[in-house]
Amino acid sequence: MPSVVGLLEQHELAARRRVDGLREEADRIQAELAVAEQEWQEWAIARRRVDTVLDPDDGTTPDTEVTPDPWDANAQSAPRDAAKPKSQVPVWRQGLTWSVLSVDYQRILKALADRARLHQGPLSCQEMAAASGMDVVPARVEALRSKAKRLVARGWLAEQQPGRFTLAAGVAGPGGGS
Repeated sequence: MPSVVGLLEQHELAARRRVDGLREEADRIQAELAVAEQEWQEWAIARRRVDTVLDPDDGTTPDTEVTPDPWDANAQSAPRDAAKPKSQVPVWRQGLTWSVLSVDYQRILKALADRARLHQGPLSCQEMAAASGMDVVPARVEALRSKAKRLVARGWLAEQQPGRFTLAAGVAGPGGGS
């Protein structure tokens, strides 16, 4: 007949093995969950980017006609529906002021101009959100990233490192674009 202590040790060993097995399974599930959450976030970002591409003017209708250079005084355009004021980002050129941009875009430029003035280097979108007093949540950060990428594409910003933005060469403080 086994001793009581021996039986207790056997039960303790079995319980320890079960705990170890469950911990390994929990670690595996936790890792799988992290991968699934990352994939989910990537799909959400992709959907928002597609929404931005399909509706680049933040809500203007697709019936709106836009001239290639909206700042050309000689160009004639016949929009069927009026575009939202300053909802488009023009291509930057010498002498163009920040006032042609919407307030959201001006905030991004101001945050980067402040950084440049203090010689602090590029900003990430999370840092821009925090500097602007926004909630640093994925939706806000991705909205900022979309706007920053649009400013890069139009020559207002530079992105020398992925996700790190600075003012483009020649773009100056809020008083003017040159």
